[in-house]
Amino acid sequence: PPGIAVAVEKRLPMGGGLGGGSSDAATALMAANHLWQAGLTDAELIALGLPLGADIPFFLFGETAFAEGVGEALQAVPGPDCWYVVIEPGVAVPTVGIFTAPDLTRDTKAITISDFSRRHVESNDLIGFGKNDLQDVAARLFPPVAEAIEWLGGYGAARMTGSGSCVFCAFSTEQEAERVLKQVPTRWRAWKAKALQRHPMKSLLQINEL
Repeated sequence: PPGIAVAVEKRLPMGGGLGGGSSDAATALMAANHLWQAGLTDAELIALGLPLGADIPFFLFGETAFAEGVGEALQAVPGPDCWYVVIEPGVAVPTVGIFTAPDLTRDTKAITISDFSRRHVESNDLIGFGKNDLQDVAARLFPPVAEAIEWLGGYGAARMTGSGSCVFCAFSTEQEAERVLKQVPTRWRAWKAKALQRHPMKSLLQINEL
């Protein structure tokens, strides 16, 4: 059978909660499917990816999405057209440690796709929507996370990414994001990023297949 050699230039921080490893895995699956001409559908790729990691189906889906279940029940939704400032507070947060913390609350009312859609229709503003139940636990266990949230929160609705440790805040324009980025304390690594509605690899592969 054909093989594949993958070289990864790691840019996202380890333990940052940004889905870097899951994104890499999804990209490898998409590339292999294309190079080997396997002809697997998105649904078939997602079925392969789910046992490897709960976030992988989202990246294979390739669009901004509302996720339910383990992470495999996905519905495409329009996301905000914005720029993000992301701060890495200098600590790596172990996902298992956060999910097994005794003070992690599990009683938050579930958000439905109708809640999400209604917010988008009524205000056309999804920035700051929802809540990260893992944030309080991570901020307590890792004080630098709490410090980054407090600092970035002075510029908008700051929130922790996934199970941490990175912290982000959305801005309407690149200029706003750049202005805040220049103020980030030097003890932290930080960068800006443009929101995407579609996975670049999916667009690239479709163009190549035409």
